[in-house]
Amino acid sequence: MPSIESLGYPLAYKANSDSYPVPSLKFGEDEIAVRLEARALEGMQKEAFVQYGPNDSVWRMVSDEGPYLNGTDLAPFPLAFYSAGMAFSFLSELERHTAEGNIKLQSAAIEQENYYTMEGSAIRGDMIGGALPSELSAYIEADASQEQIVEVIKLAEASSPAQSYMNDVLLNTFALEANGQTLPVSGVAASTGEPDTDPVSKFDSAHPASGLDFMEEIVSKRATAETMNGVEGGAGSSLKSEQKRTLHVHAEAAIREDGLREAEIQLFKPIGSTFRFLSDEDARVAPPSLGYLSVGVAFCYMTQLGRYATILKQDLSSYRVIQDNVFKIGIGGRKAEAKPVNTQVFVDLDDTQAAAQRLIYMGERTCFLHAAMRSSNRSEMKAELRGEQLEFA
Repeated sequence: MPSIESLGYPLAYKANSDSYPVPSLKFGEDEIAVRLEARALEGMQKEAFVQYGPNDSVWRMVSDEGPYLNGTDLAPFPLAFYSAGMAFSFLSELERHTAEGNIKLQSAAIEQENYYTMEGSAIRGDMIGGALPSELSAYIEADASQEQIVEVIKLAEASSPAQSYMNDVLLNTFALEANGQTLPVSGVAASTGEPDTDPVSKFDSAHPASGLDFMEEIVSKRATAETMNGVEGGAGSSLKSEQKRTLHVHAEAAIREDGLREAEIQLFKPIGSTFRFLSDEDARVAPPSLGYLSVGVAFCYMTQLGRYATILKQDLSSYRVIQDNVFKIGIGGRKAEAKPVNTQVFVDLDDTQAAAQRLIYMGERTCFLHAAMRSSNRSEMKAELRGEQLEFA
């Protein structure tokens, strides 16, 4: 099985369109579709190719886990991609609403805290992931009144598709192919569309587009967490069969002078590293916010598949997913809407059909981001304008 190291590419790049062909995505008026195909690499590493519907650009990204899951820590953890997508989406909506309100925005930055829970036993099958309300603090410099900025922030929250994932309750759907055989799913809602072909043969032919077509170091590591043993959140702690813990992801993001968005994401609990992300909402030189958001969901779900199989000592030799996300854009005063996520799972597993079905179910049950979509957890908003705290009614 290949690894991030053996593939040798940057942590993120724009794919050459001839090397990774994609279908034309179908989506309605005022909608954005994002499709990704992802595979497991060695250990806890994953690789995904993310297709952004509006211009069909394809972005390759890789993920890894830190010492808490015995990962190599070479690439961002899955929740970092999701946190980056949330932050970038909010900043983009904030910038759009200030422009529509004829407000001159000098600068905008946010701090974002995301919290998740995991408790129960993988052996008993009652382990479950959860999501708690996120905390978002905005720091704004603009020629506007406090009342105007409060209204802009409310509009940005309502029109951000990422916030819809936190606010709205979604029934996500799944399909399963195990060892080349299509199986019904169990314990999760079934996909209704026609199944796609396993993408296993596509990955190895992919390579980057011209270096002029995307930014260098779209994703990069900023600080490495120390490997610690025998402490809360330390090495191997997330592989324990019994869990009762809270995760904390910290994000800082801002709009740069060149118009791109930049974020640094750190995993506070368990003990993790810090990574930097760049985003371009037009998906010209860096991935858009909804690309990061979508791939975070897929990477997190895949981690849970690998983690559950590791705990139960199942021989899961390889696995892949095709995931489709569709977002209704919040324009004209309309609230943004995220549609249910559809995930097709392809596994090569030396076990029974029932074990494959159980794996898909437990992956959804323990995935933090599917948990966020199973419940309503509206973000807690705070803001400062020119250093003064704003009041939200």
